[in-house]
Order: sequence, then C-alpha cells, then structure tokens
Amino acid sequence: MGLKVLVVDDDMINRMLLKTLLKKNASVSEILEAENGSEALEKLKKEADVNIILLDVMMPVLNGVEFLKIFRAEMSNSHIPVIVLTTDDTRKTEVLENGANDFLRKPILGEDLNQKISQWT
Repeated sequence: MGLKVLVVDDDMINRMLLKTLLKKNASVSEILEAENGSEALEKLKKEADVNIILLDVMMPVLNGVEFLKIFRAEMSNSHIPVIVLTTDDTRKTEVLENGANDFLRKPILGEDLNQKISQWT
C-alpha cells in the first residue's frame, strides 16, 4: 500500500508543482489537497490514514503555525509527520517549536522532497 500525502498550500501553482513531484515518487499512491489550514483539519477528520503532510506557512484563514498548534493539540491522528514548506527561513524555529517535524525551503526540488518523505515515513 502506497503513501497518502496531504498537500496544504493556498497557491494553486505550488500545489500543482508538488503533485507533479509526488506523482514521480513510486511510494506515493494518493495525493489530497487543501487550500488552508482549516480545510486541512477538515480533511484530516475524514481521512485518518494520511501518512504525511506537506504544509505551507503563509496562508489565509488558518496559517501553517495555527494549523500545527490545533493539529498537535486536538487531532486524534496528530502523530502524522508534518514537513513545512516555505520561502521564509526565519520561520524555521517557530514551526519546529509548534510541532513540525521538518522543514524544506521553496522552491522544492524533487530529490529533497523524496528524501524527506522517505525519512519520515
């Protein structure tokens, strides 16, 4: 059984790029998408078998840090690894302190993404 990945990013182009990279990874079988942290929390309530979350930080409605706080404190599947994807290196400490497992700087390279996925799954 392959991995189920949840991609959380408000930018459609970033989501499309991540989906393209993930489709090239043989271990990934399903890709879910959410446009913000609130939508991601709703998807995670319905999709308990997600294996890894790729999370943008800067999003409307519920940003990545707010998502992490709620997800880690309140969700039954809060053990799922979360890799934060951002252009802002200054947020690294903040996201790691709030429950992110790892961090990747945009633009995302396929080999870096694949390495992080295999490390955390």
